[in-house]
Amino acid sequence: MFVLVEMVDTVRIPPWNFQRQLNEAVTEELNKKLANKVVYNVGLCICLYDIVKLEDSYIFPGDGASHTKVHFRYVVFHPFLDEILVGKIKYCSQEGVHVSLGFFDDIVIPPESLQQPAKFDEAEQVWVWEYETDEGAHDLYMDQGEEIRFRVADEVFLDTSPTGPSKAAEPPAAPGAGPASAAPPPEPEQKKEAPYTLVGSVSEPGLGLLSWWNN
Repeated sequence: MFVLVEMVDTVRIPPWNFQRQLNEAVTEELNKKLANKVVYNVGLCICLYDIVKLEDSYIFPGDGASHTKVHFRYVVFHPFLDEILVGKIKYCSQEGVHVSLGFFDDIVIPPESLQQPAKFDEAEQVWVWEYETDEGAHDLYMDQGEEIRFRVADEVFLDTSPTGPSKAAEPPAAPGAGPASAAPPPEPEQKKEAPYTLVGSVSEPGLGLLSWWNN
């Protein structure tokens, strides 16, 4: 679930931190920059593990800060495919069961990856496993807050780097040119996309709510 990733970055230390040990100042700056951030195709950064190498520091004209190239190892949350994890159900929707690990919430188990046959209860807003027995079907509800064991089936990284405006701004109307045309209606606010999403599966024996298998 957690891995050590070797990274290289140039760290800027402001002048008011020059009185501190370089390792301490570098550690603070790296954690401010990376902790709890998703690095594309790497994973969710947790904390600095160690500093492997500090290269020479430089001060550039017009900038009183020092700049140091640092080789370091960082603790990253990046489970491997087919790894088994245990989380809690955050909520359910038509898109599937949304799961949280406490420190990471962007996990979804799509309907086709649930124990089958499954149905979505619109009134309760939960997914239900229609468990077949000799006495007939029993509805097993996947309620919010329940612990769930799932297999990591896929991962999706999305580049959420800021981009420029989609089109150039309208030039102002020339004086005496008459009233400007009506402004276009504002575009609907887009749903914020997660930079890193895990796709889970519970469609095999032993997976799903812990309460199903512990009774």
